[in-house]
Amino acid sequence: MTQALPPKPPARPARVSLWRYVKLFRQDILSAQPARLYRAWMAEFRTPFFRSFLVNQPELVKVLLKERPDDFPKSGRIAEGLKPLLGNSVFLTNGEAWKRQRRIIDPAFEGGRLKDTYPAMRAAAEAAVERLKERQGLVEIEEETSHAAADVIFRTLFSIPIEHQVAGQVFSRFRDYQRSQPLLNLAAFVPLPRWMPRLFRRGTRRNAEAIRALIAQLTRERMDAIKEGTAPDDLATKIMTTRDPETGSTFDTAEMVDQVAIFFLAGHETSASALAWALYLMALYPDWQEKVAAEAEALADESFAAVSKLKVSRDVFRETLRLYPPVPMMVREAACPEQFRNRDVPKGAQMVLSPWHLHRHERLWENPDGFDPSRWQTENGKQCQRDAFIPFSAGARVCTGAGFAMVEGPLILSMILRAFRVVPAAEQAPVPVAHLTVRSKNGIWLQLARR
Repeated sequence: MTQALPPKPPARPARVSLWRYVKLFRQDILSAQPARLYRAWMAEFRTPFFRSFLVNQPELVKVLLKERPDDFPKSGRIAEGLKPLLGNSVFLTNGEAWKRQRRIIDPAFEGGRLKDTYPAMRAAAEAAVERLKERQGLVEIEEETSHAAADVIFRTLFSIPIEHQVAGQVFSRFRDYQRSQPLLNLAAFVPLPRWMPRLFRRGTRRNAEAIRALIAQLTRERMDAIKEGTAPDDLATKIMTTRDPETGSTFDTAEMVDQVAIFFLAGHETSASALAWALYLMALYPDWQEKVAAEAEALADESFAAVSKLKVSRDVFRETLRLYPPVPMMVREAACPEQFRNRDVPKGAQMVLSPWHLHRHERLWENPDGFDPSRWQTENGKQCQRDAFIPFSAGARVCTGAGFAMVEGPLILSMILRAFRVVPAAEQAPVPVAHLTVRSKNGIWLQLARR
């Protein structure tokens, strides 16, 4: 009997008008793309206004992200959708501004600091399990993983649990924000002419302003605590006291608000997405669920060393990131004319890198749409991990928190499956769509039962 494949959105017809594409794109980025992108090395989208190129060939992905990142900066059009929330955060900047930000931020996420944040991460995982004990039965798991991931961020960044008044308000506002604004504004993937208005869904700007005001409150309070010498030794204190080794400057309050906003988006929204899909896949494939649950007994040891024993859970989480990369597409811009695969790429062209398509590319991966955590131990899996696996981007702009996420995800997954068995809800298969991240159209519903 052939095992069912994990859910995958349908592709659009091969040819549609620009305006039909715009409509499809605003509904969902993933199903707005044609099926040929799962086989193409490079695809061009041309209109009277612009040219975009989607790049899947590993050699070209390497050029854009690793070999010549300064020649392909992050597209300014990315900011059109996210600037209301993220301001001038490290996610949106380029050039010297971005380099300065990374010089200040990166030391907070070095290896030793990850061990320091583990107790707070573990406490958030334990709190998530306790909440689920009160909710067992039919559960919409995306809501629960969002709660857990937000708790991790607040505990590790500001040493406060999600129950803290301000933390709770940020989380509540962010739930409203996340489905009102796609990660890629239409103008990023389909660069619209300047005269065309950039429309935000209702409430997007208002929620962004409220979230930033709450973050500013936390940041000012931490600034005061640092001056008084009473600040806890957490990620916020580390970042706010780190000086740029080249200029000696630190982040001021406004700059820190921008950075905290992206930490919350990148560290909460993406982790919540991946964890929800991982739990759904465990419900869909109970044999793997039992392997993770058995391995999770190692967590009786509460030390950081126990994380190294979660090998199956890490492979499951990695496979989840392959099938459902939280950030499905990234956009760069050609700073000068290029020629790729015998095609002229003009200056200003949008270069789209799509983890969603690259991770399922039919010419690279064996069984590309199937769920198989054991693939990471095969030659094909190892090769593709090097060449065609970019859930955290790659090169100079690789996600600062990648190592953080690869501890957090397997840890919370293991803690939950150690306590519960999960089963898919009958006739409620999730449909992947791209909002801020890859989520399910109508949530991910699971039946939870105590072990």
